[in-house]
Amino acid sequence: MDILLIGGLWLDGTAWNAVTPTLRELGHHPRPLTLPATPSTTLDEQLAAVLAAVDSAADPVMLVAHSANCTLGWLAADARPERIAALVLIGGFPEQDGRPYADLFDIRDGVMPFPGWAPFEGPVSADLDESMRQQIATNAIPVPERVARALVRLTDDRRYDVPITMVSPEYTPDQVRAWVAQGQAPELAHAKHVEYLDFDSGHWPMFTKPTELARLLDTLA
Repeated sequence: MDILLIGGLWLDGTAWNAVTPTLRELGHHPRPLTLPATPSTTLDEQLAAVLAAVDSAADPVMLVAHSANCTLGWLAADARPERIAALVLIGGFPEQDGRPYADLFDIRDGVMPFPGWAPFEGPVSADLDESMRQQIATNAIPVPERVARALVRLTDDRRYDVPITMVSPEYTPDQVRAWVAQGQAPELAHAKHVEYLDFDSGHWPMFTKPTELARLLDTLA
């Protein structure tokens, strides 16, 4: 099965380098995506890159999205509901229509640079060793302002038919259910097929538990 992999903010396709070998051994065709990310890049252009990968597959794909870019996975499901057999959201959930995409940190010179590790202290990063932290920070790609501050636009209610698996790394499935019940994740509240799974890791399991993550994706595929 084609498994498209979208890392979170500041990550490119190399974030999945330790995950893809196991997926291939298990018989899948993993395709890590590196999104366009110049200072002038727009959210529409990043979505177009994902849709090009979806459209090039012979069969419907499993789309895996991480962190804030779970919204990008949801935008793809909105644009191609018939081409996405399953959507796996790791460590994040989709923003709703009309909300900013990921306006989370300061913008400088048209981009949102990686802010360093201070905002991520605690359970989200506790399992990252120093070499992993340095690797992520060194390879971090600034997020274009026209991506971070773009407004999410959703138009096709068929997205709610796409099966979703919520993978909870640094928080629990019960916490996600509570957020949904409290109205903090309205898109999930409207989805018809949502499974909640626990995963014992911090926020970046593709670095800290790549083999275990690959095996989980295999079972979902």
